[in-house]
Formats: sequence, C-alpha cells, structure tokens
Amino acid sequence: MTADGTGRPASRQAPPLVIESAVGGRAVLVFSGELEAHAVGPLEEKLGDPRLRDAAEWELRMHGLTRLDLPCAYALLRAATVRDTPAVLHVRGAHRGVRRSLREAGLDTVATFEG
Repeated sequence: MTADGTGRPASRQAPPLVIESAVGGRAVLVFSGELEAHAVGPLEEKLGDPRLRDAAEWELRMHGLTRLDLPCAYALLRAATVRDTPAVLHVRGAHRGVRRSLREAGLDTVATFEG
C-alpha cells in the first residue's frame, strides 16, 4: 500500500483538481476523486493559481468528484468570492452528496447548478 492509503502508486493517481483551461476570462476546473479535509491546503494552493484570479467565470466540472468535505467546499467558496470581483460559478455534473456539501457551504448563493 502506498503512503496515500489507496494502494495505487501516487504517480498514477489523478489529481483531484485540474485547471483544464483559463482563457478569455473563463476557466474550466475539472474535479475528480475525493476532496477531504486533509486536502484543503493543496486545494487552496491550486485555487490560488494566477490564471483563476484573472478569470471572471469558472466552470466547475464535478462529474468525477465522488466526495467533497465541507472544509474543501468552503475553500472553493473563499477562492471564488474573496477577490475584487467574485467569480461567476457554474457547477456541472455534481453528484448528490457533493451538491449537498456545496450548498451547506453556501455556494448555491453564488453558483448555478446543472446536471
């Protein structure tokens, strides 16, 4: 078993967040796997990417995200809203439990949900 406890080699494990594109004021973020409390630091670091600061609109593709803890949902909310102009968020494909965490964190007040 590897240090991350999954049994898979760390180099083969997909990162939970990939910035697929960030051009023309629009960013596409693709989430996968599980985002639990221990991942808040790395998540906040990734969400601090300068390309995201310049993007006014974020598309959050969450089809592959199976679990989202509340601390990670709050980190996402902070990253999108604690800026000069809050980003417009579009959440796509979030599973029921992930949607619940996003709503509990208050993301439903600043985001649209589809699929």
